[in-house]
Amino acid sequence: MKNAFRLTFAACTLGGGIACGQDVTLADLPEAVPAEIVIIGELHDNPAHHLIQAELVARWSPAALVFEMLTPEQAAAVGPDRQDAAAIAKALAWEGSGWPDYTLYHPIFAASGAAAIYGAALDRADVRRAMVEGAAAVFGPESARFGLDIPLPVSEQSAREADQMAAHCDALPPEMLPGMVAAQRLRDAAFARTALQALVETGGPVVVITGSGHADKQRGIPAALSKAAPQTTVFSIGQTESDPGAEAPYDAWIIAAPTPREDPCAAFTKP
Repeated sequence: MKNAFRLTFAACTLGGGIACGQDVTLADLPEAVPAEIVIIGELHDNPAHHLIQAELVARWSPAALVFEMLTPEQAAAVGPDRQDAAAIAKALAWEGSGWPDYTLYHPIFAASGAAAIYGAALDRADVRRAMVEGAAAVFGPESARFGLDIPLPVSEQSAREADQMAAHCDALPPEMLPGMVAAQRLRDAAFARTALQALVETGGPVVVITGSGHADKQRGIPAALSKAAPQTTVFSIGQTESDPGAEAPYDAWIIAAPTPREDPCAAFTKP
């Protein structure tokens, strides 16, 4: 990225002399990958976020890339030639997948070099089942390893339910909220499991491409990794469009300009 953006380190230990909150370019960041598993968040429809992800992937040359957006079957369809956007989009059956246009994501694939590609997406039926049966029941035998066998504290459960309600424009029936939290816990644990699989199979480093909510150190993939593999080093980068505040739940966060979009809650307010 040629233009400056706001990048902040939660603890100024990896900034190479960069002051916290200083406007920098990615070229100012350290050359060395900061951990065995690096999680780079995004707002899915923000093109700047994907360009930043692509530049970091090119800079750090991970051995593996894990995508929230891909199933394992889709990941297996990505061949060694990653420059032809139309061919990759077709191989992935991207159109109709529900994700923003593939052209937003193509720079990441084009920058991936020889990195092994992993898909972490779960079958939608399993995610729906977790809303009824709970995350542990769907995740399987390793649920305890990832902390899914333990109910959340009441205060944390309530906070997560409130966040789910806000994220869905205050339009969800309250009885759906526990299931939404269970589905989110399932997905975070599944993404963490795939990241660990990639680390074992390739030796790392591993970069995970996901939404910034999943990059949350307190609730997301890093939290699941800390339970399942506490010896593994993890670095989380959140990407936002406004200042998340000094208590942002990331090791570092990048603030890029907002992308124009329709109000996602407008449909719920129309008569």
